[in-house]
Amino acid sequence: MIKNNILVFIFLVVINNISYSASQKSELATKYKATNSINNKASLQRGAKYYVNYCSGCHSLKYMRMSTLADDLGIEDAVFSKNLLFTGKKIGETMTISMKESDAESWFNAIPPDLSLTARSKGADYIFAKLNTYYEDDSTNTGFNNVALPNTSMPNILANLQGGQKIVLDSNNNPVSLEKVSEGTYTEAEYIQMTNDITNFLVYVSEPAKLKRYSIGFWVLLFIFIFTIIAYYTKKEFWKDVH
Repeated sequence: MIKNNILVFIFLVVINNISYSASQKSELATKYKATNSINNKASLQRGAKYYVNYCSGCHSLKYMRMSTLADDLGIEDAVFSKNLLFTGKKIGETMTISMKESDAESWFNAIPPDLSLTARSKGADYIFAKLNTYYEDDSTNTGFNNVALPNTSMPNILANLQGGQKIVLDSNNNPVSLEKVSEGTYTEAEYIQMTNDITNFLVYVSEPAKLKRYSIGFWVLLFIFIFTIIAYYTKKEFWKDVH
């Protein structure tokens, strides 16, 4: 009986420590908030460029048709094909990748996920935090780890732009902040804007119809406002002689 109680106590202590560590990492990640707006077409265009240049080698957007993307972002087909199509695909196709799953398993020990619905499933803040919370970690295969997604198999493809970071731990060995250890080619403000643009683009991709809904919504609200005024004065005129 005593032995069983000791085992239960040890188990609870271990679980509590794991949970506390995870909560600390989550707390640090929550400090990173995206400031994206899908109504900002310039941001969406930059985000599309960054995605194609840095992300599309591994991550597909299998639910996003390139012609729809070009139309929504106000990019002419010829310009889109010249600057954002490098794999011989046609603009009417979806944004898939050529990487084989077997190669991905060999290189990363995991298949890079499709990012079409990531913003809907995990939120914009998660994407922004992940892009900003890589830190150097010699114990991993890639040399990097991540606060938002600990022990991630994804390498830090933006390391040369952001610069190097190390994680700062408190006296209990819990992460509390990230400290810059080397400079990147981007300033901090430029890198924040870049990661916001990528986040904004992925938020748009997760629900492209939202752009049209926002546009239609403005005219619907305007119609309701005008109709309300007309209805009010019509009612006032109709009932003016009723006492």
